[in-house]
Amino acid sequence: MSLPSLKPALLGLMLGLALPLSTQVHAHGGLSLADDICKLTIGPYTMHFTGYQPESTQEKEFCEDIPAVGRTVVALDYIEEALRPLPTEVRIIRDTGAAAGAEGNLDAITLLHIPAKVYPNGSINFEYDFHQPGKFVGLVTVAGKEEYVSRFPFSVGEPKGTSPYLIGAIAVIVVGAGVFFLRGRKSTTAGAA
Repeated sequence: MSLPSLKPALLGLMLGLALPLSTQVHAHGGLSLADDICKLTIGPYTMHFTGYQPESTQEKEFCEDIPAVGRTVVALDYIEEALRPLPTEVRIIRDTGAAAGAEGNLDAITLLHIPAKVYPNGSINFEYDFHQPGKFVGLVTVAGKEEYVSRFPFSVGEPKGTSPYLIGAIAVIVVGAGVFFLRGRKSTTAGAA
């Protein structure tokens, strides 16, 4: 195989390797996507997190950032049975940029507060109508022998930024392709002389 015919194949291979990097899910705080299930980690416990926006995205679920402003429906379903007898509290607060756990007066920045109570059926469902885009933090607190708090930042109605991992991968591919093509051009020029 000659060098000129190898270049398109190599470029296709590099693009094929970069494509999976562009679709990776990067978790916020206690949220992660595993096996197509969005899991919220609270200390030793996990919950299944599902969000919907019936008016704007119909049945499409989201796991992290909320795509648009408007009515948002959230379901938190216990994965471990051990959570059922434990009181659970849920808050949505404005993101003030404070360090994790250093929000100060929570009541002043709370948009939604569901006081701690026991959910024997293992499911917490709530709605909130986000009127403006911005950055927020979800707090889920489980009290038992110890108190565990899951803090997960999220945005509402904000355009997705480009992942720094994707930018880095593209930069490496571009530099690698440039070096490869320049070396090939020098070889072709040297062979012609």
